[in-house]
Amino acid sequence: MKILVTGSAGHLGEALMRTWTDREAIGLDLLDSPFTHAVGSIADRAFVARCMDGVEAVVHTATLHKPHVATHTRQDFVDTNVTGTLNLLEEAVRAGVRSFVFTSTTSVFGRALVPPPGAPAAWVTEDVTPVPRNVYGVTKAAAEDLCELFHRDHDLPCLILRTSRFFPEEDDNRATREAYEDANAKANELLHRRADVEDVVGAHVLALERAPAIGFGRYVVSATTPFTPDDLAELSADAPAVVRRRVPDYEEEYARRGWRMFPSIGRVYVNERAREDLGWCPRFDFRHVLDRLKAGEDPRSDLARAIGAKGYHDRTFEDGPYPVAD
Repeated sequence: MKILVTGSAGHLGEALMRTWTDREAIGLDLLDSPFTHAVGSIADRAFVARCMDGVEAVVHTATLHKPHVATHTRQDFVDTNVTGTLNLLEEAVRAGVRSFVFTSTTSVFGRALVPPPGAPAAWVTEDVTPVPRNVYGVTKAAAEDLCELFHRDHDLPCLILRTSRFFPEEDDNRATREAYEDANAKANELLHRRADVEDVVGAHVLALERAPAIGFGRYVVSATTPFTPDDLAELSADAPAVVRRRVPDYEEEYARRGWRMFPSIGRVYVNERAREDLGWCPRFDFRHVLDRLKAGEDPRSDLARAIGAKGYHDRTFEDGPYPVAD
């Protein structure tokens, strides 16, 4: 099966290309890289058409991300995230593609992720109605809707994976960077809003295989949380107490490292539907990472370590790894 992978120079695109060495995977990206076979823009319909020749499956990871909101125009986001996705969908239908997987983001939920002051933490499933907060979320939501339209109108099997954080770069929030070691913050996030890229790849591989049978679906892709809906009120008020109850041995290892738990957790991503429908079994949850830390091992997957950090811009900024915009 010939697979077209867009965004092959990015974190996830490279991870997929590294994984599919035994398949005919064609990497497409705006940037050249060891994993890119065709250099060009998905906003260029003719370029997309040439790349789609003989393709049987598409994994569409190429995107402008949240870090680009402060450095790119809204039109740039529309061109890449909306027009680019439309081009790929139209050419996929023309080529008779049998499986289309679109990498979306939990950022589409936007303002729905932020409960009012004093309210319980948000329990985020696919049934939460998105309220995008910036052009990134708006364009990813629009691209999702295009995928649904093409499934409905053309019977294109299309699955959407709303991935949580898996980037290795420093946190974009200055307060978080100043209060926590980077590894500490990322370990904390595996409780409720992060995944390892190896698990994200696993979800994409399964989605590609299952799309023809499922037809269409949206899935939250994040590490399996140890929390339940009964924990939500306390998570918002006293997250360490809930973690202590659910993972009692975390405190000793954190104390040994001088690490701290977040005082409050305001959202919890729930991956139950992805696990049930796709047969996905993510390994890199908080329990797994804690065990690796206790054993003196690197908590990241081999794949995450091999890819490393890429950054989002070709320059540095005064205030952190990239400018922050709402």
